[in-house]
Parts: sequence; structure tokens; C-alpha cells
Amino acid sequence: MMINILLVDDHAVVRQGYAALLSMMIPSSQVAEAENAQQTMAALDGDRFDVVILDINLEHSSGLSLAPRIHARNSKSKIIFFSMFDEAAVIHRAMQAGAAGYISKRSNPEIMIEAIKTVLKGKTYIEHDLAIKLAAYSYGEDKDISDLLTQREFDVFMGVAKGLSRSKIATGLNISEKTVSNTVTHLKSKLQVSTNTELVHLAIERGLVKVAS
Repeated sequence: MMINILLVDDHAVVRQGYAALLSMMIPSSQVAEAENAQQTMAALDGDRFDVVILDINLEHSSGLSLAPRIHARNSKSKIIFFSMFDEAAVIHRAMQAGAAGYISKRSNPEIMIEAIKTVLKGKTYIEHDLAIKLAAYSYGEDKDISDLLTQREFDVFMGVAKGLSRSKIATGLNISEKTVSNTVTHLKSKLQVSTNTELVHLAIERGLVKVAS
């Protein structure tokens, strides 16, 4: 049986490399690629995918906000998040967004193959070390500021933390710039900060964004 896979990542080298790998390791697969939300939704218009492998940190948008749109277009698609983020709060958000799986970009390629086979059986797959983090979080041992935020607030927060302009955040999340501005104001009040710079520092401190070394 042919397995249709859509690989969504804004880094061409990563995307093309894993597309080739999947085609080789799962001979029965047909792999399509997308680099952003617009290409993803266009691909879903033309085909139905059994599995969507989705990065969180997409250019101008978030995979977390894209996941519900994917399910709205094709409810049977199994979404596996494939990300550098290994923080429990982000994994928790991903599963809330309807993910069937979550794996790290640091993992061996075999992990992705195992994840695909598992979710196609109707089961959930979370990479072992990440599952331990998520379990601790779920039992209240690792609660994070993101619990204070709605999904939209979290997406805007991540956009600000990545240094995106309000217009780019608005475009990526398909909302107005006014909504972004209002959301940023609410964020500052909730998180008790005064400036965007403080929001960025807070995201770095909590491990929600990475600082280039």
C-alpha cells in the first residue's frame, strides 16, 4: 500500500535530505515537500496525505498554529512534529494541537521511520526521552509560563521571541496586525514585562528559543 507523506520544513537541505531518506527506507512511500504554511495548504488541496511531518519553527509562522488547519483540511492525516525544540511545554502544546507524534531533529533517522509506522497504526509516538519530559510536565513537576497563554498568545509570543515583525507574525498566523498588537499587550500584562526585549529574554531563559552559538 502506498503511503503518502508530506514533509514540511523551511530548511531545504533538511527537507530534501529526509525526503530522499524516507523514499529509500520506506519504498512504498511517496514523499512531497513544502517549506511554509502556504505551500502546505496548497499541497493539501491537491492530495490527501497519510502522514504530515511538520517542523514547529517555520518561516513567518508556527507549525503549532498550522496543525489545526491541516486537520481541518484532512482530518485523517497523522501529524508528527519534527523539531529542534525539546522543551516539555512545547511538546505539550504540540500534542494539544492534535499531533500523533513528536520526535527531535537530534534523533537517528530510524526513529522517524518507527514514528511513521506507529502513527499509521493509530497509536501515538513520542520519542522516549521527550516522553519522560512530557510525563513530568503533565504531573506538575515542570510547569512553564506557556500554561498561562492561549494558543494564539503562545504563537505570537514565539513570533516576537524569534524577532519577527508584527506584519510577518500577522501574515504567518493569518490574523490582522491590530490583533497581533493587542495580543502583545496582553502578553506583557500576563507575563509582567514592559518591552518586547524582555519577552525575548524570557523566551530564551525558558528555553523556548535557541541562541545561535
